[in-house]
Amino acid sequence: MRKGLATILMPAVLALSLAGCGVEPAPPLRIGTNVWPGYEPLYLARELGYLDPRSVHLVEYPSASEVIRAFRNHAIEAAALTFDEVLLLTQDGFKPRVVLVMDISHGGDAILGRPELRTVKDLTGRSVAVDTGAVGAYVLTRALMLNGLKPSDVTVVHLEQHEHVAAFKEGRVDAVVNFEPVRSQLLAGGASLLFDSTQIPGEIVDVLVVEGAYLEKNPTLVQEVLRGWFRAIDYMKKDPQDASARMAQREQVTGAQFLESLKGLQIPSRADNLRLLSGQHPPLAGSGQRLMQVMLDQRLLKTASDVEAIIAPGPIEELAP
Repeated sequence: MRKGLATILMPAVLALSLAGCGVEPAPPLRIGTNVWPGYEPLYLARELGYLDPRSVHLVEYPSASEVIRAFRNHAIEAAALTFDEVLLLTQDGFKPRVVLVMDISHGGDAILGRPELRTVKDLTGRSVAVDTGAVGAYVLTRALMLNGLKPSDVTVVHLEQHEHVAAFKEGRVDAVVNFEPVRSQLLAGGASLLFDSTQIPGEIVDVLVVEGAYLEKNPTLVQEVLRGWFRAIDYMKKDPQDASARMAQREQVTGAQFLESLKGLQIPSRADNLRLLSGQHPPLAGSGQRLMQVMLDQRLLKTASDVEAIIAPGPIEELAP
């Protein structure tokens, strides 16, 4: 009888003891992402056991707009976003901190149109599906700017990314602003490539951001995420066939198609990240400043932000050899 009672009471006694010692586990880090090849190494890291599922939760959303909403609503503490999307958060008083450059788009983001459309100028008077709360608005704005057009020259149809394919196939829009794997899917169906991120090199940068207060309290856990990320990148180089087969499943494409999609982006190494995020004036801050000015000029942003304050090099510096 005493033995049974001790067994019953032991967890409670242990819990009280830990509470008395002030030991409290760090809250799990919830990372929000949408579907994009450049974010897949996070999921590869989880599958290969490089991330502890008890402390790091990857949360999938259907669009970048949903990821942004989740961050605003404190449903997640971290997010994979483009730098222009990060600027949208900061202007509203949120404090995302960039801890990792995940990839740089070099063709992966695109504007796709009906077969009869051949150039961006052919979009004049046409309807274009755009997720206006995310990177699509920036891509469309830059494409119009570079071709001497204004936003009023096209009819913008606000649709979130996962709604674009159906709208295009059903003839409800003439063009869409989207990215892989939708880009390849529509091109295979006969769509025309009107514009892509090779024409704005270095402007579409995907980053991992962590809410400032969480990062300050839990830097070690963030470092573990970065360590898992780079281990996954190393695995991709060591066994690209197996890695691509694993990552392709979430993208709903074949391994070969996933490998092809990776050609539309650049994935910075640990050394590249150190160079981009560190120093008195980090290179990422310089490109971010230019990005912000374009967004202000085109009224995609209402107010300026301190771009250098957004960048948090601490976690990546701790991983330096």
